[in-house]
Formats: sequence, structure tokens, C-alpha cells
Amino acid sequence: MPSHVFADHTAAQPPERGAVDALISQARRLRGEVDAMRRETAPDGGDPAGRWQRALCDLAVHQLNDLDAHLAQLRDGPPCVVGEPAAPAGTAERDPRRGSLLSRVGSAEWDLLTDEATWSGELYEILGRDTAAPPLSLDELPSLVHAEDQPRLTAMVTDCLVDGKPIDGEFRVLRRGGGVRQVHMMGEPVLAPDGSTASMWAVLRDVSELRRSRVAVHESQDSLRRPRHGAETDPRLAAALQEAVLPPWRDTLRFTAGGLDLAADHLPSSTGAPIGGDWHDALQLPNGDALLSVGDLTGPGVTGASGMAMLLGALRGTAVTGAGPAHLLGWLNQLMEATARPATGSAVCCRYDPAAHRLTWAQAGHPAPLLFREGAGRALTPPVGAPLGSPSGASYAQADVQLRPGDLLLLRTDGLVPRCDRDAATTELLSMAPRFTGALSAQDCVRAVMEAFDEVPREADACLLMARV
Repeated sequence: MPSHVFADHTAAQPPERGAVDALISQARRLRGEVDAMRRETAPDGGDPAGRWQRALCDLAVHQLNDLDAHLAQLRDGPPCVVGEPAAPAGTAERDPRRGSLLSRVGSAEWDLLTDEATWSGELYEILGRDTAAPPLSLDELPSLVHAEDQPRLTAMVTDCLVDGKPIDGEFRVLRRGGGVRQVHMMGEPVLAPDGSTASMWAVLRDVSELRRSRVAVHESQDSLRRPRHGAETDPRLAAALQEAVLPPWRDTLRFTAGGLDLAADHLPSSTGAPIGGDWHDALQLPNGDALLSVGDLTGPGVTGASGMAMLLGALRGTAVTGAGPAHLLGWLNQLMEATARPATGSAVCCRYDPAAHRLTWAQAGHPAPLLFREGAGRALTPPVGAPLGSPSGASYAQADVQLRPGDLLLLRTDGLVPRCDRDAATTELLSMAPRFTGALSAQDCVRAVMEAFDEVPREADACLLMARV
């Protein structure tokens, strides 16, 4: 994550260090519990569901490792800048294998006794293969891999089949049309009763966007180490910060267990105004719930982008505690009130339970989500919620909405229309209900909004997030 401290504030420690330490302890306890669950979920050669559960536990452990690193950065502050002391010696780099649960995930199994291979539909998408084509054998799989990475894949598979070593590594996949994707593969051998290797299963994740985001983070950290007087006037730094936190979603994403079809986009200002603190975010929580949020923090350029990074990092970290949306917004408000450079903003936070089809949401001075169902749309009735940056004691309530399969939820920030007229934007978006009804995916709905508002003069940038059940 990029630094959460405003770029023109020198060497200040983030507020509420004790509170962040407490969150770090909770995250580490949770990681220990998930790791214990993983050890108890031993792979059974005849139980594919058990192997899948263990793989999901592995992914959850990677995600919690990331969360621990993000919270530590929130606690310790930004990277050092010119004229300031260097970071303490011994600071470890993050494990490059740690990934995000938002990555595309597919599975496969290769039976060595029958030479049969089984792939999930998502794996065909990751590897760019036609779903009508048969799955590739282990001998054919390297044909999809970059020539430089083929020896690595061959060695991992050989070690797994011959020595029984788990697979845990990455390689580049060459897709039809010239695209290159970074894939992370985890797997284990399945033993026959006589102890021989009967088959091999694996889980493969498309981590391309995660790797690209990490590069953007490192680039933005290098920019933060430059003299401060030029940071506020450098729009590239603000763009890098926003890009690192909000990687563009060019493809429709689907949670593995969340039952949501997700798409989002960012609409830049048409007047050349600097990038601000708008964000859109989706996170699958350890229990399978989905956390959706959009928000807007005042301040252009680096000020808004770095403040947004702080809030979004805090929101992601506190969400794993199981707190409801109202509590999460209350904590964000306390965090903003305690910052050395006070700011204001607005946000909406939603938690979706896929088992019950229940959406629980809260807002902090933000436009209410729009719900589209059976060709009609309406704005949800907002519960009480003061804008972010309000004095201590501000009240936040939450509301529940029962969703149905096919429902479409639209979250956005101000800025879609001139003068950030919320009523005008709501009216225009609700009028698009018939177009959304015929859309095949959330991504198609986002494209329709982008086309409708493409020529609208906007004084500020805006974010859009759509989720279809």
C-alpha cells in the first residue's frame, strides 16, 4: 500500500498507534487460527472438496500476511524522505508469493493412472484457452508458459511427482493475441494406497494486477523520497498513488464464494483538475462475505490521494475484525479527526452475506446506493451518518436490504455531473434501468454509464462500482 501520511506532513506518526497495534495483534491471531484450520484440513486423496478447502485456507493465510504488512505500514508511517532518518535496519521485504483473494482462481487435477486432466472453467479463462478444447496434460502445460519460465514449471512439477514436495511458485503464461499473465500455482500430490503418486491437484491464480500494483507502490515510494516541495505539484505522484491503491479493473471480477459479479471504473475530470481522493474497493472477507465501499476525501493531488490511501488501508484492516459497516465508518471518522492535517470526506460501506443474500450498509454523508431490479431502479433509504471528519461522537447507523438473484447495486462518488449535483446524477442513473436489464454482466453496465457520462463536463473526478447478484 502507498504511504498513508500526507506527503507534506514531515515525519508524523500515524494517529492511534495503540489502536493499530491492537489490529495487528487481532490479524495475527486470526492468521494463527486460519493456519491451524489449514493443518486440520489434511488433503484426502478421495475428497476434492477437502483439498479445495485447504487451498482456500492457504490463500487466506497469504491474504492475512498482506494485511499484517499493510497495518504495519499504517503504524510505522511512510518511507523516509530526503533529510529524514532511514527506516530501521532489518526491515523485511514482503514475500512476493503473498497475493489477494480478489485474484482470479482456478483449479486443476491430473490423474497419472488414467492420463485424464480436469480443469475448472475459471482456469480456462486464466490461461486463455477455449473451453471447448480438452485440458492440457502435464507434459503439454509448458507450451503455454514463457520460454524463460518453462524450466521453473518443469522443476516444480517434477519435485511434486517424484519427491512429494508441494508446488508454490509463479510463471508467465502467453495467451492468444500476445497477452502475458502472471500466474501463481499451488498444489500437492495425491497418493494411492500403496504410497505411489496417483494424481496431482493445483490451484492457479492470476496475480498479474497484483504484481503491477506492487510495482506502482514501489515507484510511488521512490517519489515520496524526493524533496517535499515538489510533491504537491507533481500530478504523476498523485496518479501513481491512486493507481497503486485502485488498480483498474479491465475485466469483470467474480468472488470465489461471494456470488457477486463486480466491475468498476474511474472517470477523470474534464477540466484538467488534479486527481482527488475518490476510491472504489471490493474485498472478500475471511468468512466469505464481500465488503464494498466507495468514498471521496477532500483535497486535490497528493493530499487527497495519500489521505485516501490511509482511509482505505484502515477500512480494509478493520473489516477483518467482523465489525459492521456502521462501526467501520465510526472508526474512520475517529481516525480522520485525529490526523495532524484534518480533512473531510464521505463514504458508503456495504457488507454482503452471500448465504443469506443480505446487504448491510452504512453511509457517511454520501450518496445512497442505487438498487436496480426487474427493469426499475430506486435509491436505498440512507441510515443516519455524519460526513467523515465530523466531531467526536458522530452517529452512524446501518440498514439491511434483502437482495435477489439478478439485482444490480450501483455505488458512486460525487462528480458524475456538473457542480456535483447528487439529485441530477441520481435521476440520470435511475433512467438507465432499462439498459441495465439487458446487460449480460456488471462490466456491460459500467460501460453503459461511461458512455452516458462521457461528454458531461465534470469539475472533479468520480468513481463507479457495480455489483450484480
